[in-house]
Amino acid sequence: MARVGHWDDNRWGSAGRGDRVFALAQWLADAGADVEDGPRRPVPRLEHDTSLTDQVRVLASDLVLAGAPDTVLRAATEAVLDTIRSL
Repeated sequence: MARVGHWDDNRWGSAGRGDRVFALAQWLADAGADVEDGPRRPVPRLEHDTSLTDQVRVLASDLVLAGAPDTVLRAATEAVLDTIRSL
């Protein structure tokens, strides 16, 4: 997220970048809900995509703190790397 944390709204909006990072945030939230045996809920799309980096950081941290098994953490890492490559 350090790679994109300095982007402004215009840069986020181009080429669907915000949509791809938002999809990652939702994936992380769903994985966290599954680990905690809780309901999946939609991640709110905030007004500015510049908030996406914070959302991803929090959701990734929540996944670790929930005690996600290694298989889930590896899948999360791959999801993050795939998103980075797509940007």
